[in-house]
Amino acid sequence: MTYINRKAIITQLKNDLIGKDAYRGVTLTYSWLANQFGHFSLGFIPTIVIYHFIRSNPNIAYPELWASIGVWSAWILFEAYNFLGPLLLKTTTKRKALNKGEYTFSPSWRNLTFDTLTDLMYFGMGALAASLICGYHTEMLYTLIGMLILVSYPAYYWYTTKMYLQNAEYPFQLRLSQWNQNIKPEHKEAVHRFLDMDANQLGRHMLIFGSRGSGKTSLSVGIATEASIKSNCCSYITAVKLLSLFFERNPSQSQLNQLWSWRNCNLLVIDDINPGRPVKGDIITTALFYELLNNVDCGSDNIKHIREKNIIWVMGSDDPTNLLEEKWESLLQQIGIPKSHITTINLD
Repeated sequence: MTYINRKAIITQLKNDLIGKDAYRGVTLTYSWLANQFGHFSLGFIPTIVIYHFIRSNPNIAYPELWASIGVWSAWILFEAYNFLGPLLLKTTTKRKALNKGEYTFSPSWRNLTFDTLTDLMYFGMGALAASLICGYHTEMLYTLIGMLILVSYPAYYWYTTKMYLQNAEYPFQLRLSQWNQNIKPEHKEAVHRFLDMDANQLGRHMLIFGSRGSGKTSLSVGIATEASIKSNCCSYITAVKLLSLFFERNPSQSQLNQLWSWRNCNLLVIDDINPGRPVKGDIITTALFYELLNNVDCGSDNIKHIREKNIIWVMGSDDPTNLLEEKWESLLQQIGIPKSHITTINLD
């Protein structure tokens, strides 16, 4: 089922464009629209200003064209430095951006390049629009129309991507390449395999163990964010909230405003199952979790949804004396998940 269709996009556009953001709050889609309007303005306004400074110079023919080309060229150079400087060059800027000077998980270079090119298109459209106001040229009009056509797909892609991200309700924004905690090579490879799975490979489960400050929540959000950017329907939820939703046959009123819920998403992140060190013991035991999961009203439906979707379980510390890893793997197998579909990562 396609949750982000034409109707959903139009509804989101209406919500973003109509009403006061001071009252309703700012969504990711609204921020993206405002960001691109800012890029357009940063091409438009400087072109107007520069044109008024050079238009009286008799040595400059077509000042409106030179002003727009100059402004757009300046933004191309700025974005080239902005893109290449922190990401590729071995400079202080890179060390500050990465903390350790190297990536734990490499950025999605194709996605970042596409984002940079999209920004440059809006800079260019602003500059060309200003040029047309200062001095009309048919060729410039056709160029602007062509750019509007070219930018239609990037605009659709990025706007819907922001819808995938905001409907997941992540607690913060984080790309996987921004995560720079310690992780074993075999666990890093397991993360790559989890992300590289085909969209139809459901029923895969990843258990992430770690003490306080080990980065288990941020790692799970980073993994799910990359999945959202690939147009997967993802959801983030805490264990306590999920336990209460196990008893709901129908979505609550708050869930009706969402495009999808935990029951029909592709990837679910269940956070705060147990706090981990320095807190000892299980707050949510496997016995309690299964008892609430398999309740009289919705038990079979709950088990079906847990078994048939990809889930990242954010656990506490895997204390050897408590056998936490074995307990949760046994629980997952109890509800019908093969051991081969269970991956365990320990960040301690």
